[in-house]
Amino acid sequence: MSFIKKFIEQETINRRDLLFASAYGLGAVAATGLMGPGMARAAFSDPTVAWSYRNRTNPYWNEIVSGGEAFVESLGKPKSFLTHLINEGSSEKSLADVKALLSKTSGELALAIDANDAPNARPVVEACAQVGAYVSTLWNKTDDLHPWDFGDNYVSHMTWSDEGPAEQTARILLEAMGGKGGVVHLGGIASNNPAIERLNGLKNALKDYPNVELLDAQPADWDTQKARDVMASFLTRYGSEITGVHCANDTIAYGVLEALRAEGIEGMPVTAYDGNPQAVKHVGNGELLVTVFTNPHWGGGITAALAYYAAIGAFKPSEEPREHREFYGPTIQVLPEDAAKFKAEYIDSVPTYDWTDFWGPSNGQIEYK
Repeated sequence: MSFIKKFIEQETINRRDLLFASAYGLGAVAATGLMGPGMARAAFSDPTVAWSYRNRTNPYWNEIVSGGEAFVESLGKPKSFLTHLINEGSSEKSLADVKALLSKTSGELALAIDANDAPNARPVVEACAQVGAYVSTLWNKTDDLHPWDFGDNYVSHMTWSDEGPAEQTARILLEAMGGKGGVVHLGGIASNNPAIERLNGLKNALKDYPNVELLDAQPADWDTQKARDVMASFLTRYGSEITGVHCANDTIAYGVLEALRAEGIEGMPVTAYDGNPQAVKHVGNGELLVTVFTNPHWGGGITAALAYYAAIGAFKPSEEPREHREFYGPTIQVLPEDAAKFKAEYIDSVPTYDWTDFWGPSNGQIEYK
């Protein structure tokens, strides 16, 4: 990261000297001569920074965007400098909003985005690359879409290796069920990469538990209300056959808990995923067995940082190794015995991050099956 930090420091000096040079009528000469030998030339001096995401009412996405705001504040800018593109779960709106912003900014854009579903990532990336904008994606893309196929403009993709952690949460669940009975799974949007991987994690764990039956698996679209409705229908259909519930994320687990309480069911083993504050509280008081923290604040900030620093020329993505173009984010498993310490370290006080340390907490290059 020393090169990037030096670049940022040098850019501050360059802009100061350029003002002095302009005052003496030397603007054009100064503009071409002050960069210094070997210094990367900025593509844009002050690009628009935007985050495209589902909505901010979801605690997870609120943390993602809070990370983006923390990043822009590190640039000496107000939170309002970050442009918000809220798609409300619509891939069509996601793409339309991006295209509109590209037109408005003439392509001088550093975009961080979860494309909402995997197929939507390609048209988003192609639209950005066509006009010379810089884009970093989070969570969703197809396996055949890679940043290195788009030179510098598709900066990076980060996801989380969900299958392994989801398998671990499933094993905790299956053990709590006594290794027998029936389990149901409530998933995210069916075409989302994390939804697919988290269900696969459960299926992998079930191979070692022949006395547990997967009764049903249905999408709940990452939504609490839909999860409550899906769980209510499971209870109507399967009744006492259900002895454990595997949830693809925290907001789904909240809906499951509501459905169980409505039926007067207590003590049902339920797992979650994302490590949101409310879920950590539920883990601490025994309502949930476990959740998995993916550090959305860091993920949101560093995704925006990568797009921005590539856009101003602080580094050339095409010169980075592939593990810096596609990489896994960090995960932390939160169990009841960990909940109090975790809350103190990550919820009560948000860690301060170096937004130029792009890959410090990452977990290696993405692997495809």
